[in-house]
Amino acid sequence: MSPNLRTDRQTFAIVGAGLAGAKAAESLRNAGYDGRLVLLGSEPERPYERPPLSKEYLRGETDREQAYVHEAAFYDEHGIELRSGEHVVRLDPGRRELTLQSDEQLAYDRLLLTTGSAPRRLSIPGSELEGVHYLRTLGDSDAVRARLDAGGKLVIVGAGWIGCEVAASARQRGIEVTVIAPHSVPFARVLGSEVGAIYRDIHVEHGVRMLLGTAVGSLEGADRVERIRLNDGRTIDCDAVVVGIGATPRAMLAAAAGLAVHNGILVDERLETSAPGIFAAGDVANQLHPSLGRLRVEHWDNALQQGPAAARSMLGSTDGYGRLPYFFSDQYDVGMEYSGHATDWDRIVFRGDLAAREFIAFWLREGRVLAGMNVNVWDVAETIQALIGRPVDEGRLADPDVPLEQAVLGEVRS
Repeated sequence: MSPNLRTDRQTFAIVGAGLAGAKAAESLRNAGYDGRLVLLGSEPERPYERPPLSKEYLRGETDREQAYVHEAAFYDEHGIELRSGEHVVRLDPGRRELTLQSDEQLAYDRLLLTTGSAPRRLSIPGSELEGVHYLRTLGDSDAVRARLDAGGKLVIVGAGWIGCEVAASARQRGIEVTVIAPHSVPFARVLGSEVGAIYRDIHVEHGVRMLLGTAVGSLEGADRVERIRLNDGRTIDCDAVVVGIGATPRAMLAAAAGLAVHNGILVDERLETSAPGIFAAGDVANQLHPSLGRLRVEHWDNALQQGPAAARSMLGSTDGYGRLPYFFSDQYDVGMEYSGHATDWDRIVFRGDLAAREFIAFWLREGRVLAGMNVNVWDVAETIQALIGRPVDEGRLADPDVPLEQAVLGEVRS
């Protein structure tokens, strides 16, 4: 904490009680902030983590308590006013004031926006039928889990991370699953066709019917969804539908207040918005990353790390947030970790055994590593991260007998 920042008479407010907001509040107290600290969340739950919602919690392997960020007593013990089920309807940066749905006015000295993102929704005939689910909240996961408990046929619209993780969880529960998506392979935009094809094959081998390169025209049924009609006229019978077609940042509050917004809330390297004293972190923050440029990341690690970084900035730190993006996914017995950020590459280099699903993939542009993904190969994420942005020898990079760090061009090899 900055030695010149008097905090005992100040109020810091955090809007958004997810992982980023909860970890920011924890970090503020750990750093010695001793003023009033208010954590506002629109959901009735105390802060929880979202990765289990499509995996172990959805399958019934872990209970609700294990999803929460902190134990229930944590907030009172640390003097954090956790106000769950509290909607913020207006932000006035000039007056440094929040208006709550109850018409209460809450004045603040520093504000952090961690409002997250919301699932993109289908806008086709029948999309409002009963039995059409999205997966963002604990309540959503409870509803989908109830469908898995009931058995039947599940259709998943979308072959991104949520869609594929739900497909894997449903198959592990013995549910008949069909995945429908417009791209030719899962994760086509993020991982490319070569790696996407590997994941397509993994799902097919586990009994998922993959209808890729296919668009949904409508959902049909009497009181609830009973079938999906594709654009080519085919119909798929189902008992429930899970939609996973991406997410959009919840930046409405910031936009209405006049903050700079474009694909999220625009923040600088310190995570401060265009309004002094207001910061943003997590899914909603579009950051000026010190090495990667403008970047908005919708993953667990970003919320975990960026919330505390924003807390440090609220307390006067001038350090920028330069952590590389990182995320993980578990599907069946295939686990992966992805480090870096690749949107436009000219080559993918593989290292290891693709057939055995034990390999590392590197996305390169002009001989430099943009990102790396280890699949069922562990304890290498930090080494991969050290390669990001560096020029490499592709032959040494692909050779499992050469230590990864010796793939960097110009490095001395023993």
